[in-house]
Amino acid sequence: MNFVEEMERILITEDDAIVFYVTAKYMVLPTNAALERVPSSDEEFTINTAKNILKTFGPAGAGKVIAVWDELGTNGCLNEERTEVIDEFNHLKKNLRSIPYTHTKLDDSILLTAFVQEFERRLGQKRKSRAGGSLEDVATFLFNYYHIKAAKRPEHFQSDLEVDKWFKCKDGWLVGISCKRTLRERWKQVSSASVENIGEHHIKEIWHLVTYVKDLSDDKITRLGKQHQTFYLRDDSPRYQECKTHPILQRYVRPLSNFIHDIYELQGKDYTKLSKNK
Repeated sequence: MNFVEEMERILITEDDAIVFYVTAKYMVLPTNAALERVPSSDEEFTINTAKNILKTFGPAGAGKVIAVWDELGTNGCLNEERTEVIDEFNHLKKNLRSIPYTHTKLDDSILLTAFVQEFERRLGQKRKSRAGGSLEDVATFLFNYYHIKAAKRPEHFQSDLEVDKWFKCKDGWLVGISCKRTLRERWKQVSSASVENIGEHHIKEIWHLVTYVKDLSDDKITRLGKQHQTFYLRDDSPRYQECKTHPILQRYVRPLSNFIHDIYELQGKDYTKLSKNK
């Protein structure tokens, strides 16, 4: 059933037509415009702070950059969202008061509540998309800042692994970086990627940048670690502190402060020449 047919079916009374008019003009169109103004990326709130951290701490500050990027980006975007919701809510209240159809059964409180619910639903969708790209954005920033050239994905490589960035080592092999806040329920799919499949495509390792570690169990780390997969965790994370002294788990975890160092080492570059005041 197309749109016109659906409207003919449900728009029976004058009240129905008025509600449709109010919804389209005062709710849908303003919401669409407001959503366009909400940032799609955390980057605009984080880029200058990230540069200042690296100037102060050098490449060892990569972990601090990732932590701050997440926090400042989230807070900055949420503040932008809140401003848009409040502004559009107030505009809608004003517009509803100006509607001359006093004989209709329009209920301002229902319309205002519906507006906020729908606005929040759509903001939530944008929030999920933004969160999914946040770690990849900060990884790209670090690559660009330290002039690390990203490599292409291996041809014909198919796997359940979601790898966001690649770099080439000095021996010609590749390392893939998965930028996801958490493995969650995907970890068993990730673990199905065989060591043989990785080796066939000259992939040395897969690195996981993970910021949510509460569900990072010993079993996940061990099973994936045995498949040449490594977890980069924040230096001050209790989970990293536990793992780095564990006889088995310590093989598969590394601190985020070593992230740039490890890339330079695998690429045969001189890490000592990196300046804090770049």
